[in-house]
Amino acid sequence: MPFSVSNRQGTINGVIFVAIFAAAATMIANIEVVHSLGISPLVVGIVIGIFYANTLHDKIPSAWENGITFSGKKILRFAIVFYGFRITFQQIAEVGIDGFMVSIIMLSTTFILGTYLGTKVFKMDRDTSMLTASGASVCGAAAVLATEPVLKAQEHKTAVAVSMVVLFGTIAMFLYPALYSSGMLDMNGREFGIYVGGTIHEVAQVVAVGGAFGQESSDAAVIVKMTRVIMIAPMLILLGLYLSYTAKKSGGESAGMSLVVPWFAVYFVAMAGFNSLQIVPQDAVDIINEIDTFLLTMAMTALGMGTRFAKFKGLGLAPLYTAGSMFLWLVVGGYFITKWVVATF
Repeated sequence: MPFSVSNRQGTINGVIFVAIFAAAATMIANIEVVHSLGISPLVVGIVIGIFYANTLHDKIPSAWENGITFSGKKILRFAIVFYGFRITFQQIAEVGIDGFMVSIIMLSTTFILGTYLGTKVFKMDRDTSMLTASGASVCGAAAVLATEPVLKAQEHKTAVAVSMVVLFGTIAMFLYPALYSSGMLDMNGREFGIYVGGTIHEVAQVVAVGGAFGQESSDAAVIVKMTRVIMIAPMLILLGLYLSYTAKKSGGESAGMSLVVPWFAVYFVAMAGFNSLQIVPQDAVDIINEIDTFLLTMAMTALGMGTRFAKFKGLGLAPLYTAGSMFLWLVVGGYFITKWVVATF
């Protein structure tokens, strides 16, 4: 137990150690150049964590490992629950049925496509495939973090998925404005916003791209993106049901595999529902979101601290091919689906 009498001090020291790294990541992410690229503290945190894991890992007391693990597991779940304060059901209702349909279609098709390509075509393991697919289909690094506890995946597999999100999300930040400005996309501001919110990986990236083309585009982009974010809860519940079913099917009824219910995802929706009541003043909500971002940064930093480069051997270019295929689907398929849904609904 991390907080047993014998382990308590080491755990506390480990959590403080992670918090210091997370604070550094937050400061780096707030540098103007880094912030303008849409790089969140979460991404900076995992980079710093990976650097530590492969250079200074043996320099700290082993007792601190409990605190690092606690930050990457328990604090993560707590932070995902309070991520619900970023969303209200009123915002989701504002976007209309077309934005909602684009969110559902792009999330489901991207996750299924990424999982299939990763496991069947590019021969990756199930966990890395699903983690990479969750990051592309929902909300980037935060979605990867939320999916990891359901899969019980190893840290290095989560790090691979996050790195793919960072790579292709960054490409999207430059590609989408170029396509729209050139006139190649036959879309008005609202349609472009729905397209951006339904297909770009990270929330910060959506805000940056959508906000560059007017208020109508910005509002549609952010609200559609928030719709995708809240869809992570039903996605994780369905994933838990699927994992339980496949475990019983492969091992027989005697396998005794219990149903995997990601309760933190249920609590996340409940928190979004509470936030929709607008009982808490907006200033307080902003403070909660700032704290939550820091806790997520701690979790991502802790994740990086458990990632050694030696564990990446054998994966080859499969994650890149898988993430690249999903990115192509998001850009091209997402465009045609957005045009079709807007015209139909």
